[in-house]
Amino acid sequence: MRDAPALLTLLRAWPDAPAAPVLLDADACDALVKAAVRHGLAGFVEHALMKAGWTLTPDAGALLTRESRSAAARGLRVRSLLSRSLAALTTLGVTPVLLKGYGLARRLYPEPLQRATHDVDLLVPRARVLCAVHALEGMGLTARAGDVDRDDAHHVELSGPEGLVELHYRALAGYGQALEGDALVARAMDATLDGHPVRYLSPEDEAVYLALHASNHLLQRLAWLFDLKLLARAHPGLDWDRVVTRARRTGLPHLVWYAWDAAWRLLDAPVPPWVLKALSPPRWQRALATRLFSGPRLVGADLARNKPAWVAAKLALAPRARPMVRYALRRLRGARPPLETGAEPGAPRPVRSPAGRR
Repeated sequence: MRDAPALLTLLRAWPDAPAAPVLLDADACDALVKAAVRHGLAGFVEHALMKAGWTLTPDAGALLTRESRSAAARGLRVRSLLSRSLAALTTLGVTPVLLKGYGLARRLYPEPLQRATHDVDLLVPRARVLCAVHALEGMGLTARAGDVDRDDAHHVELSGPEGLVELHYRALAGYGQALEGDALVARAMDATLDGHPVRYLSPEDEAVYLALHASNHLLQRLAWLFDLKLLARAHPGLDWDRVVTRARRTGLPHLVWYAWDAAWRLLDAPVPPWVLKALSPPRWQRALATRLFSGPRLVGADLARNKPAWVAAKLALAPRARPMVRYALRRLRGARPPLETGAEPGAPRPVRSPAGRR
């Protein structure tokens, strides 16, 4: 890791500081700040730099502070929308599972606003989807029409001036397959957030879900890999046997391997080697993943900048080719893209300057 980008050096060393403070030149400072913003970690990097004793140039330091505060302001808006959503669902006796986002950052990061979040993700039993939609519409959100029975659908999008809520009945749909939500809900753990009853995935389910989500988006945001590292550190008693069993039951164990292997290789995530061996794909896919998911390529989010490479990587890394090909053909025949991105979730989008990112 001697020649690793500065962002990887910080994330790999955490919760310790790197061995010695680093004095970065102007170009390296600029690259570090842009990478932190690109990967949704501006606030965390500002915190980690102080602990590490690294010095940025005045311009880079000012940009990082500005971006950190901007991300925190967005996070506060998401937190407000989440609180209102939880209150609306509580009136119907629905306690959702919080996926990713503010709830995850609240549990894993030094401060929850250090990790960028843009929307609210809630998982409810399929039988409660319609009543949950009505409750959220009562807040002034508008649901986008869609077919909840479509095999490549997994959530209902509800949007309004306050932001976007994704109401999941499947935890994930990707690579032509889906991860149903009801079993995850049944194993979820009761908790509270800002006085509201909530539920979180069991640690083993979360270890699988977060990895699947990251791989579905080709690991193009380092925050997703860092989440895995923090999750494993927060649960030293994690039952890895259950993680392996549940990963296999999804039919997508290779996707779990891609994310955990990259988190282990690049960020020193504490995952036992036997777990990676148990989940590993064929040798050629391991070699391809190691090449595609190298440190510099992930820091640069190379696949997110190249649509043909994105599609080729998804096809090559798919655990089963046939469902992925069918899914890709459906998308090409004109299935409407998600509301925010205009493309498949996680797919390449126009590159924006840090100040213009959402």
